[in-house]
Amino acid sequence: MRRRVALPRWTGTLAVKSAAFITVMCCALAALLGILVHVSVTDQTVGQARELALSRLKDATSAFESGDTLLPGAGVDPAGLPPSLRRLAADGQRGTVVGRHHGRPTMWAAGPADQGRALAVEVDYSQQAHTIAGLDNAILWSSGLAIGATLLVGAFAVTRVTRRLHATALVARRISTGDLDARVNDPLTRDRTRPQDEVAAVAAALDSMAASLQGKLMAEQRFTADVAHELRTPLTGLHAAAELLPPGRPTELVRDRVAALRTLTEDLLEISRLDTGRERPALDAEHLSTVAERALRTARATGAAPGSDVRVRVVRDVSVETDRRRLERVLGNLVANAHRHGRPPVVLTVDGPVVSVRDHGDGYPEYLLEHGPQRFRTEGGATGHGLGLTIALGQAEVLGARLEFANAPDGGAVATLTLPHIPPDAPEPDGTEGPDPEGPDTEEPDTEGPDPKRPRPEASGSPAERT
Repeated sequence: MRRRVALPRWTGTLAVKSAAFITVMCCALAALLGILVHVSVTDQTVGQARELALSRLKDATSAFESGDTLLPGAGVDPAGLPPSLRRLAADGQRGTVVGRHHGRPTMWAAGPADQGRALAVEVDYSQQAHTIAGLDNAILWSSGLAIGATLLVGAFAVTRVTRRLHATALVARRISTGDLDARVNDPLTRDRTRPQDEVAAVAAALDSMAASLQGKLMAEQRFTADVAHELRTPLTGLHAAAELLPPGRPTELVRDRVAALRTLTEDLLEISRLDTGRERPALDAEHLSTVAERALRTARATGAAPGSDVRVRVVRDVSVETDRRRLERVLGNLVANAHRHGRPPVVLTVDGPVVSVRDHGDGYPEYLLEHGPQRFRTEGGATGHGLGLTIALGQAEVLGARLEFANAPDGGAVATLTLPHIPPDAPEPDGTEGPDPEGPDTEEPDTEGPDPKRPRPEASGSPAERT
């Protein structure tokens, strides 16, 4: 099996490929033109020298036959006559050949003489040789300059195209991450009177697609928000009517379904607000361990994480600048999701600005690890609406935090929330000192309920489903 050579990544760029193509084509064209000029000029120069040498050979032959003194440069069997030309003359034929005599280029012409000897003349070929050499040097220098100039012009033209392509790719990546307001706005697309090239066509198609996608998503968001808003009024009346029903199992079922429907409606409204991208956090300095404990107490009070299977573990406490209500919402949904779909124990760990929620169940499914939480997706017969993790991820983005999902090597799902924290020299909230950053792990007592003196945060909602 043939093995391919691994090439550097930069060799795959359009600019490098274009530069290589232009270089190869320029070199090939320069070589072809140089060869043609060299052959043409050489043939012309050699032809003129040959005619001169044959003319002198004719004069020398006449002088030899008439017994006159031979002119300078003519002689019988002169030294330095090329052997091939000597044999040709011995056979009774005339010919010419370029050689070197006394270190100089010489054009020889020879013909038959008496007794098998050769009558030859030599013509100085130095000037013609220098002319051809100078021509070859001029061809090389001009070819090099032409290739360099072509590369510069080609690189400038290709760079303009690749710069526009990079801008288009960057906008496409921004759109894929959710920035539907991103547009290429290629200069050629703004001026319809100018010729449109392929890059402008791609940019215009991408802008059109982004605008269409944004319009459809905004229409869906408005529809979801309007439906959820319109459902609140009848659900409020339905809840009041359910409270008037006589005690019994049917009444409990009705109240439970009404409560589930109200929770789903509130979750849909919250997601609609998050989708608009206009949510702004009310930042304040908070101790992270305190917020984590409050989120756990709220989850127990609302029944999202009942019992003693969930505990808080503080490795290192810090102050964070965050929106306490939104942070409690995120942690409450993560805890409720871990309690509902994992197995105990569920541990909420605070380690500096990083908070992790881990259970010991089967872990997150592959689709969630690869693509993140997906709305209304449930697998493996799980119950719920699949919105809890989606809301947690949206609220984390509002807080400027990073929420990641992974599976522990020894089993169980791990959700990690990383928050920005207050620098060490910043004052503690309310002027009080925070807890010992190296304090021992704390665990919530099983009997502790919600704090009646503090405002109750919004309900944790239905957690996202996983198998």
